[in-house]
Amino acid sequence: MNEKISFLKNKVYSDSPNKNIFPITTNIDKNGNLTIGGCCINDLVKRYGSPLYILDEITLRNSCKAYKKSLDKYYPGDSLPIYASKANSSLFMSNLVSSEELGLDAVSEGELLTALKGGVPNEKIVFHGNNKSDREIAFAIQNNIKVIVDNIHDLKRLERISETLDRNLEIMIRFTPGIECHTHEYIRTGSFDSKFGFGIEYLETLFKAIKETKFLNLTGIHAHIGSQIFELDPHKDLGEIMVNVILKAKYHGHIIKELNVGGGLGIKYTEDDDPPSIDEWIKTVSLSVYNTCKKNNIKLPKLMCEPGRSIVSTAGVTIYTIGSFKEIPGIRTYLSVDGGMSDNPRPITYQSSYSACLVNDPLGNSSKKRYTVAGKHCESGDVLFKELELGQCATGDLICVFGTGAYNNSMSSNYNRIPKPATVLVNNGEAEIIQKRESPDDLLKYDVLPDRFIK
Repeated sequence: MNEKISFLKNKVYSDSPNKNIFPITTNIDKNGNLTIGGCCINDLVKRYGSPLYILDEITLRNSCKAYKKSLDKYYPGDSLPIYASKANSSLFMSNLVSSEELGLDAVSEGELLTALKGGVPNEKIVFHGNNKSDREIAFAIQNNIKVIVDNIHDLKRLERISETLDRNLEIMIRFTPGIECHTHEYIRTGSFDSKFGFGIEYLETLFKAIKETKFLNLTGIHAHIGSQIFELDPHKDLGEIMVNVILKAKYHGHIIKELNVGGGLGIKYTEDDDPPSIDEWIKTVSLSVYNTCKKNNIKLPKLMCEPGRSIVSTAGVTIYTIGSFKEIPGIRTYLSVDGGMSDNPRPITYQSSYSACLVNDPLGNSSKKRYTVAGKHCESGDVLFKELELGQCATGDLICVFGTGAYNNSMSSNYNRIPKPATVLVNNGEAEIIQKRESPDDLLKYDVLPDRFIK
């Protein structure tokens, strides 16, 4: 809990939101209780229930602004940060990133529709996916959304559907640059062995094939080398590789105007995490692209990047209510909460680690004890923390888990038919609901009992 004391007692925050464990507005009120966005968490739970997702608007906007500011600072050409909406997709998030002049990337018709309804201009949306359906492709084409081509199957169907609709389409191609990062095996997407993108060795054949199409116009290239990355050198290498791909495309008659380096910048989940700042990451990418373009006498392309986790994760927390305790003498004490793997599947899926504290004793001033924090689902592996140190606590107390803005809500499920939590936005002492809590009745909405079973 030393990190907590440093951040809250001394008010030491990094200018780069991804290097903070806590939302920027995290504080402790006069009664010693945790507050975020000027809102007392105890009051929020009384009003909106538990478990509860909370998003801090100021942290979100600061993250967006950090990307815009750094790109303007280090890259002399045109640029556009694009929010990777898979991290947390909603009408609110689409509207917020659009208001901060970011674009958005989507990987399904649902995410595309959410972006458009949320106010993101179609010219700032890119459509990803390694197995897009014809319906999704047609939706993108009809809404003038740029499509990132992931494979030959993609390319052939894009050509066919564009011709059927008699619509020209700007495309980007995604390729795997062969760069590996020291990250989790399941989220490493830029190596040669990846389900995403064209192998770099197929690009020249691909450039020739695209040149023969009637409706497709290749304007950009894309690569993404992983997630939760703490290294800068791989992105320096990526910029150089991508500019060399632009040269190959030019040889085959394609003028590449846009270069998209993907995302992947890590965040600080625990005291041991030390990611680069947004500024350092953007500087590395920008200078790599700029210097390689200058060396090869190439006009600077529009530089795009796709931050997701580093935009929204630190802005979000999840609040749980403590229920039962089970002490196994000499082994461990289980502390169970009213949520778990359905609202945060990352610990059981990726063995992900988080930081947490008691809402009524955030500094851990009372006598401390280690707990294994278990979820309420019918799975032995539904464990959020294996050895979490907390102050004295009891049934009914609240736990705040930090860094849950990304891939918690978006990957949540209704396992065990448990409804999904509500999400509230906090800012300047005001709280607003941005996603309603599901009810058990909501879970029956799409169930159908065949007529012959109805008496």
